[in-house]
This record gives sequence, structure tokens and C-alpha cells, in this order.
Amino acid sequence: MGYLKKVDPEIFSLIKKEERRQQETLMMIPSENIASSAVDEAVGSLLGNKYAEGYPFKRYYQGQSNVDRVETLAIDRAKALFKVPYVNVQPYSGSPANVAVILSVVKPGQTIMGLTLASGGHLTHGAQASFTGKAFKSVQYDVDKNGLINYLRVRALAKKTKPKLIIAGTTAYARVLDWRQFARIAKEVGAYLLADISHVAGLIIGGAYPSPAPYADVMMTTTHKSLRGPRGAMIMVTSVGLKKDPQLADKINKMVFPGLQGGPHENTIAGIAVALKEAAKPAFKKYAKQIVRNAKVLANELKKNDFSLVSGGTDSHLLLIDLRNKSLLGNTVAEALEAVGIVLNRNAVPFDTNPPFYPSGIRLGTPGVTSRGMGEREMKVIARQIADTVSALVQAKQKLGITASQERDKKIRGKLIARALGLRKIKRIIAQLTRKFPLKKVY
Repeated sequence: MGYLKKVDPEIFSLIKKEERRQQETLMMIPSENIASSAVDEAVGSLLGNKYAEGYPFKRYYQGQSNVDRVETLAIDRAKALFKVPYVNVQPYSGSPANVAVILSVVKPGQTIMGLTLASGGHLTHGAQASFTGKAFKSVQYDVDKNGLINYLRVRALAKKTKPKLIIAGTTAYARVLDWRQFARIAKEVGAYLLADISHVAGLIIGGAYPSPAPYADVMMTTTHKSLRGPRGAMIMVTSVGLKKDPQLADKINKMVFPGLQGGPHENTIAGIAVALKEAAKPAFKKYAKQIVRNAKVLANELKKNDFSLVSGGTDSHLLLIDLRNKSLLGNTVAEALEAVGIVLNRNAVPFDTNPPFYPSGIRLGTPGVTSRGMGEREMKVIARQIADTVSALVQAKQKLGITASQERDKKIRGKLIARALGLRKIKRIIAQLTRKFPLKKVY
């Protein structure tokens, strides 16, 4: 970054600080990962200079010979890895990709069905705060008291409301989705089935999570989570989807461009192509399976320390922890853990009585730490530090006499964290771990 340092030292300095922050902390937000230097180089390349409205070999501008080949490579690699006949790699991110799919098969005002935010769904699955909850009639299913999706209840809701589209996908649900069950329900009510695999795409490629390709009509994924690529998205139409509607791929193409977007970001698409090539290596299968092994060990160790895991554990890359038995807000725990070098996020839990900005849970995952080469032994160390941090917070809160309403004040949370004993020692242990497992540049 020699040029950047000379031209804009402020931005250069912030990038270097962020690099240091990522090196010196544990990335445990389950939607984050550590892309390779090869991916970063592709994204930072001069491909970003090229305007490429249209699709490969059908563009509206001249000078497309190289970007056509770049985009075609990304498409072909995705087809091979996900075993699908059609892929669009142009969506800028997951939210507009989901909107493109929905608008391709549902008219505004018609009914869509997805998982509630409180149960681990995504905004674009029909949440009222989202465009998808405003432009369409949204009906939503949720989890049961055990934190699990009850497919009989999903079926009953679908039969009652007759949605045109059912969305199966999650952002904070730790268990494996039953794609076959969703497909049966969708077929019974005449709905399309969209599988949003954004969180688990890398696990699917690696054989650590079942693929929806034999069941769903359409699959959508972001490319920066367990797939370990740049921040982009892909839409895939399956053989099932093309059998239902031979024009489905063409409809989605037209909705992505010109329906929602202009020129694609060919530099990002190049980064996606690189990530897909990396994901085709045998080492990626080992990586994906290690992500799940690490998550299971982390879950088991935390349960030993009286942590309440939503659904009782995990089958994937993430854990959702209900902190109500600790009488702590997710904010307090997330802020304290960041102070010792463990970065995760506060998160609502099912049947949470607290508002979303002050939720009762935390969400964490293992893709980032697994990318650094950490295994089961390190997960036990991390679990111990999380447990000790939370224990120190519980004791400090009791000693200070802080009430639940007072805890919503950030200054009071800061005072609570400052009075929690033993956090400096925990921070040193985490620092040692980060030095032992530096950020990787090559996979």
C-alpha cells in the first residue's frame, strides 16, 4: 500500500489499525471471516475501473473481453461447487439478492413466508422493518419453546396463508434446516422455495451441512461468511426450479439487471471467483468440518459452565446464548468480551422480553478462528475465558447493586466492566492465543 500511504495517510493509518485489531483479537461474529490475500488483491484490482452493464458476451459497453471471462469463471466455478445449472454472481450483497429473487416470483402485495427475526431469521425474510415486509404481505413462522423450528407448525401456517414464496434460511439458528420438509410444504401449497444459505454456503461446499440444491427452487448466498470470499452475493437456480419454471433464470437475470442494479462490480466478482477456486481445494473440506467440530466443542464447554444455549447446542458454525440466567444484557457481555479481545455480537433470543437494542443474548461463531488454524483445544481455552469474564461481570454487578434498567446506560456498563476482576489476565491469555495463530494470507 505504498501509494495509499503517500496519497491518504489517514486512511492508510486506519487500515493498518484495523489490521492490527483483527490480528490482536478473536473474530467470533459468525457472519465474519478472513479472506485470503489473493481474494483481497482481486477486489483491489483495476477491474473496479470497468463498467460492464449486462451479462457476459451481452454487454452495453465496449472493452469487455477480460471481464466477460472473469465473470464466466466465477459462474462456472459456482455451478460446479454447488451442483446447479444457473448462477448469477452480480448481486452487490445478500439483501438486494433476496429482493431480486422475491420480485422475480412474487408480485407486490402477494404473500411471502419466512422465519421471524426473533427466531433467527433475516430482515429480508419478511420483517416489517424491511422492504420485504412492506411491499409484500408477510406471514412468519417461529421457533418453539425449545428453540427449534416445528415443521408441523410451518406446514399449518403455509396451508392457512398460501404464500407464493417460502424462505428457508437463518442468521441466528444453530441447527440444520430440513430442506426436504420445507420442499414438501412448498409443493403442497404451490409456493416457490428460496433457500438462503448465506451463513452455511462454505459448510455446504465442504460437506459439513446438507445442500438444498435437490429441494429448493432458488438458492441465495453471500460470499463473505463461511465461504471466505469478498463481500458479495450469488443467486442460483436449481434443476428443481428450472423444471417448475423454465424461464426462472431469465426472470432473475432481468430483475438483477436492469431491475435493481446497474453495472456489476467486476473486481468483487473476481474475488468471488478466487474464493470459489480456494473452496474447491481438498483443504477447504477439512476447514468446513473443523468449523463445526470447533462450534460443538465450544458449545459443550460453555454448557458445562451453566450457559443456556438456544436449542441446546449447535449443528453448524454458530451458537446463540441466552444470558437471562446470568441476569446480564447482551450489550454488557459483548462489550466486556471485546475488552479482553473476543469479538462477538449482542443478539436477541427467542421470546426475548427486552428490546432489540438491549437484547438478552449473544451470538458467536467459529469460521474466523478456524481460518486462523485453531482447533478443539483452543475452543476449550476460549470457552474458559468467556465463562470467567461473565462470572466476573455477574459478581461485579451484584457488588455494585446495578439494576436491569441501569445496565442499559453505557456509562454504567463501562463502570461495571472496569470493576470486574480478572479481565486483564483474560486479555493476556487471548493475546497469547492471537500471537500463536496469526492471520493467514494463504489457504
